[in-house]
Amino acid sequence: MPDIVVLFFVFGLLAGLVKSELKLPSALYDSLSVFLLIAIGLKGGQGLAQQSVFSLAPQLLAVITLGIIQTLIAFSILKYLCRFDRANAAATAAHYGSVSVATFAVGSNWLMTKNIGFESQMAVFLAVMEIPAIMAGIILVRGVKKGTDWRQLAHETFFGKGVTLLLGGMIIGWIAGPDGLSSIKGLFFDLFKGALALFLMEMGLIVAKQVGDLRRNGIVIIAFGITMPLISAVLGMACGVLIGLSAGGITLLAVLAASASYIAVPATMRLAVPEANPALSLSAVLGITFPFNIIIGIPLYHHFAQMLTGVSL
Repeated sequence: MPDIVVLFFVFGLLAGLVKSELKLPSALYDSLSVFLLIAIGLKGGQGLAQQSVFSLAPQLLAVITLGIIQTLIAFSILKYLCRFDRANAAATAAHYGSVSVATFAVGSNWLMTKNIGFESQMAVFLAVMEIPAIMAGIILVRGVKKGTDWRQLAHETFFGKGVTLLLGGMIIGWIAGPDGLSSIKGLFFDLFKGALALFLMEMGLIVAKQVGDLRRNGIVIIAFGITMPLISAVLGMACGVLIGLSAGGITLLAVLAASASYIAVPATMRLAVPEANPALSLSAVLGITFPFNIIIGIPLYHHFAQMLTGVSL
């Protein structure tokens, strides 16, 4: 049986396709986004409080490299196989080299529902992997776009809402530790799944709006939106094995690698590469990759993670 939160996504998708008037208030959607980011950060920080942060340096270097490699592969496919112009290839590649908080939340919830453990530093990887792809995408198109305000761009990249909330939550969780967080556990931990369900319902409605763009952009977007996350998932699993993660950790790193950003990257790319068409990247990310990952990808990646680690299926 599918995870209950995935059913909420399907419900929202179907409601959007039949042109239902269902829609979450924009203020509630923004509040849910903030809640999920802080909650994920707190959980990661709580885990980090029980280990040395400095020991993670090799793993952080590995996942940073992973994000850059993914961006370069996506750019090559889009430019030379899909025949995108340089600006659109670089902007879309940055989306696929970065990560999706919602996909990570669904993946971690899927594992917890099945009582499958994973390393606490996965939330740190989530925050760290946002940035390298953005910078790689900008560098790839730097010769096309002149006069970029690099100070403003750096501020958007390193101090955007998503990264700030994740890092802030992790720092608070790290300082407070499990005992200090016990007083707010009822809000940020116990209500997490309900908030995620409502968030995914709205995501389903948003994805339904991308159907028109998918029809206009055709089979190329659909093929890339499925193929790229599979390539990235394989790279993520290889990286997970290399840095010694458990089956759950390998699964979640594959989920992170296979996901694509629809918050931090679009905001930054609008500033750095205004000539790129956001409909191309967002239709692929939200219309194809996001639903593929949460419905098919997560259990598929876990199956192969079990095989890689020798865990009985």
